[in-house]
Amino acid sequence: MADENKVVAELRESFGKGAARKLRALGKIPAVIYGHGGEPQHVSLPGHQVALIIRKSNAVLALDIDGTTQLTLVKDVQKDPVRQVIEHLDLIVVRQGEKVEVEVPIRVEGESYPGTIASLETTTLLVSVEATHIPEGFELSVEGLEEGQHVFAKDVPLPAGATLISDPELLVVGIMVPAATLAEGEEGEGSESTEAAAE
Repeated sequence: MADENKVVAELRESFGKGAARKLRALGKIPAVIYGHGGEPQHVSLPGHQVALIIRKSNAVLALDIDGTTQLTLVKDVQKDPVRQVIEHLDLIVVRQGEKVEVEVPIRVEGESYPGTIASLETTTLLVSVEATHIPEGFELSVEGLEEGQHVFAKDVPLPAGATLISDPELLVVGIMVPAATLAEGEEGEGSESTEAAAE
């Protein structure tokens, strides 16, 4: 657990839209912590610090609540649709070594065969992984792949300890020739045959 994920949380006594608005005006984010059978806890978090942490998907926060550390996973982020300011967070309690199911983004690397493009059909995979070792993304190389080749969920390399939950036959990447390139090729063939006929 990185030190930058350690956040001091303050318990909230007042709720509702008015109270939340006041918190945001002070640069804080209202949040609710759920999980493991306990009553939901209402807390406020330092806005700027938390906004930086949750830019990464599936961020885990080590909350200091009255001197007690509580590991939580960010499950839902509510933002103002216009200003993109974080308005509220839903957090779930996790424990060291506990596995959670999360959507992890896929990052395509490399260049497919010249003249082709790699079409990303699925942007995330659902996996089961330790809450404190959630990967930021899965690296998928398409280097040298040719037209018509496909990469499925089962082909994406997962780190040790991660188990695929998504359908193994889910199409992740398809290699194809862009439609514009095909059209140009057909036009070229058409003009050549026209010239041959004219001769």
